[in-house]
Amino acid sequence: MVRVLVVEDEELLADAIARGLRREGMAVDVALDGALALEKAALCRYDVVVLDRDLPAVHGDDVCRALVAAPAPARILMLTASGAVGERVDGLNLGADDYLGKPFAFAEVVARVARAGRDLALNRKELGVLEVLLAADGAVVSAEELLERVWDEHADPFTNTVRVTLANLRRKLGPPPLIETLVGTGYRLS
Repeated sequence: MVRVLVVEDEELLADAIARGLRREGMAVDVALDGALALEKAALCRYDVVVLDRDLPAVHGDDVCRALVAAPAPARILMLTASGAVGERVDGLNLGADDYLGKPFAFAEVVARVARAGRDLALNRKELGVLEVLLAADGAVVSAEELLERVWDEHADPFTNTVRVTLANLRRKLGPPPLIETLVGTGYRLS
């Protein structure tokens, strides 16, 4: 089982993230400030830490530095209200593995935490399709739109490349299924 520590000072948001990750079959602990996060990380080995940057007691950047320096570092997904490029670069330079700005789609948090505790080895097209579906935030995306947004102008509109890419992406994401097919309409994240 994947162990996740959610470090977020907004209690309602922290509880919502924790509930959602638990529904995905993960063991989740919550820390509402940086000091408590460091205490919990010293007592328990976490696979992933979902970390807000602007925390009371100990700033999220300092928590990140401490976690990265640990003997068996967890993967760190920074969640923060500042999604500017400079902020993302700073977070990644601190040692975070990934960075997600608020507001975010919960499905994206799940995808970034990693399915079933494993990294997803997605190729560029699979990642592109997943990004378009995440950006649609539950809306249906047609195969034509995916072809237009992920492939270049030389892609054959009559090819089954979108269907094949989606089949490979579904296989890599594993159960429970995240991508729903609406026959004759398109695809969406469920």
